[in-house]
Amino acid sequence: MNAAGCLGFAPDAYRFVDMPLVGAFVTNPISFLPRTPAHGWRYFDFPGGFLLHTGFPNVGINPVVRRYARHWSRSAKPVIAHLLARNADEAAAMARRLEAVEGVIGVEIGFASDTDSERVADCILAARGELSVIAQLPFERSLELAAVAIQAGAWAVSLAAPRGALYAQDGTSIRGRLYGPAILPMAIRLVEQLKTRNIPTIGAGGIYTQGDIQAMLAAGAIAVQLDSVLWRGFGLSRSA
Repeated sequence: MNAAGCLGFAPDAYRFVDMPLVGAFVTNPISFLPRTPAHGWRYFDFPGGFLLHTGFPNVGINPVVRRYARHWSRSAKPVIAHLLARNADEAAAMARRLEAVEGVIGVEIGFASDTDSERVADCILAARGELSVIAQLPFERSLELAAVAIQAGAWAVSLAAPRGALYAQDGTSIRGRLYGPAILPMAIRLVEQLKTRNIPTIGAGGIYTQGDIQAMLAAGAIAVQLDSVLWRGFGLSRSA
């Protein structure tokens, strides 16, 4: 599947969903209330990847559903809505809103890096119902929070892109999420560690080739999510 934030809110316009091994389409992040784009620097590259900060802009759950529900119901692939819930009440309200939408089979709840275990459990418990729940955990805290998410009723955990910081030539600090092939070794190691704890994990991070997918599955991932590779075309190369 694609990672949230890589292919928009609906799959209709993307050849990606026609690939035989694609199991689901994941929407861009959706919040309860509207969010505006991030200000200042948003992109900075480095050897092996790049840093990106967008702020996950969107118009909020109700306008998104009104605009895209018909597209989701007609999708050739099932849809997983990625939710940005600040608390359990928002998680519950968004999940209930989506339960009535044809084509949506699950929600993926994204958690910020400063999330505590109580909030993870509360949001997952609140979202549980007719839809499967995936917990997208902060990369750096996945080992700490994964068991909490599964015990609260998450079907699986997925890995958010790791966060980092760089400095521009003018001394400006740029903070955001990290993408690119350099992330793969860390992601594989993390999936291996989660596997030893019997945590069903959707692997993500630095996947750019078919070999990378096989390596992630060999590490114990039950599925994979593709992120920035999708922005350069939908075909995966066979080797690096």
